[in-house]
Amino acid sequence: MRTEQEMMDLILNVTNSDERIRGVMLAGSRSDSTVPKDCYQDYDIAFAVTDMKPFFNNPAWVEEKFGKPLIMQMPETLRGAEGDGNFFYLMIFPDGVRIDLSFIFDGAYIDDGEPVIVLLDKDNGNGFFPPITIDKNFWNIKQPTALDYRSNCSNFWWCLNNVAKGIMRDELPYVMNMIHDAVRCNLHEMINWHIGIQYDFNISTGKDGKFFKKFLTPELYAQYAATYPDGNYENVWKAIDTMCEMFPSVALSVAEHFGFSYYQDEEDGMREYLKLVRGA
Repeated sequence: MRTEQEMMDLILNVTNSDERIRGVMLAGSRSDSTVPKDCYQDYDIAFAVTDMKPFFNNPAWVEEKFGKPLIMQMPETLRGAEGDGNFFYLMIFPDGVRIDLSFIFDGAYIDDGEPVIVLLDKDNGNGFFPPITIDKNFWNIKQPTALDYRSNCSNFWWCLNNVAKGIMRDELPYVMNMIHDAVRCNLHEMINWHIGIQYDFNISTGKDGKFFKKFLTPELYAQYAATYPDGNYENVWKAIDTMCEMFPSVALSVAEHFGFSYYQDEEDGMREYLKLVRGA
């Protein structure tokens, strides 16, 4: 696999060799110094260009400059395309390097505070790149409001009834989707708040909680890992039991910190319903 320096040299060479490309930015995890580096990180590259037409749906140009990928996806050519005039090439190369390449035209870049690094600006700030203000807290966990907390608890407990009914109806795809898309998302949010409190909300746990293991105690992380079931319904019930033990433990710590109210009656009611369904 090519090194980061080799990739930076390639990207800058492509930028310098084409006058239509006025600059290049690096975004994503490689631009964030707080994210541990590894060889699997993507190169999220944005070229600022004077004209989109030569680069729009032109994979031959990309292959000429970067080589032939093992696989390439062009989202704007697929179902659900934004159709906003932008174009992206998502590429994985034979050595395992991944480049997500996009183009900026006529001030299309919107600075939302996401960490980025300007690798080269041929116009020294007077062209296609507006002044960029990096918000060091962009990825950090946001503190919950009382309504955020109330909504999270209510959704977590309520959605478990659908999981239970799905099990009894032998609807495994529905059960798994409900666990992961409805119940787990609220568990994740509560865990994030629990972790955020310990670090004064000056921390990120990464996309989908990918750094949970780093910030949770070994005991709590082992409990979290046990919330992932296989396709056996008995193991699904065990995962639900684990979720029902873990959620209130972190939710009560969050409630205590912020002075929120934890609605014990919701937990008690759903636990009683789960027993009823499971024993039917």
